[in-house]
Amino acid sequence: MAEGRVLVVIPTYDERENLPRVIPLVLESHPSVDILVVDDNSPDGTGLLAAGFARDNPRVHALHREGKGGLGGAYIAGFEWGLERDYGLFFEMDADLSHPPDMIPAMIELSQKHPVVVGSRYVGRRVNVVNWPLLRLIISVFGSIYARIVTRVPVMDATGGFNCWRREVLEAVALDRVESNGYAFQIELKLRAWRKGFPLVEVPIVFTERETGSSKMSKKIVVEAVWKVWKLRLLDLIGRL
Repeated sequence: MAEGRVLVVIPTYDERENLPRVIPLVLESHPSVDILVVDDNSPDGTGLLAAGFARDNPRVHALHREGKGGLGGAYIAGFEWGLERDYGLFFEMDADLSHPPDMIPAMIELSQKHPVVVGSRYVGRRVNVVNWPLLRLIISVFGSIYARIVTRVPVMDATGGFNCWRREVLEAVALDRVESNGYAFQIELKLRAWRKGFPLVEVPIVFTERETGSSKMSKKIVVEAVWKVWKLRLLDLIGRL
């Protein structure tokens, strides 16, 4: 395995305006970083744009899925793609620049000692979110508190999606058993990693609301997170997580 190879997995659905902005910033952040864009057959042509970037730059790759299969499925497909190609470190990252690419080097550095690095909006009793509507902020903050209380996963930002995973973590958590898709996916993956004995460390980030495109958060995603954490807790209690 090439320990120094880093793969940033970026799921996309209708992110044509954001992709040309985020790709250069991610590539510039660290020389060891490659990008995998996982596109869910975006109607706006994001997949074609990603394929063009992949043709022009050997550090960019594109994976095309047949339809809108959800965030969790996109990340699992991206992780499996990277595991097959011997990457040693994996990032989850949104396409809309809400996650700061300039934090990638610090998270890579932390990963040398910590198998899971969580880019946290809420670490240190602070809320580092810019330009979010109050209702969405309340849902996110209390959603993370709720998930932490129910599952006992020891992080402040349980639903956060800017995370760094060492290869051995993803190999240990049985990706084929992960069921969740939206916010619940982020909770489930952290919980599975923690229960496998991998400690999680949080590093503060500033989360900035997207400037273009539309958020993929929906009522269905929120509802899934509300009930799914109880299922995860039950599976954990009976030793079947």
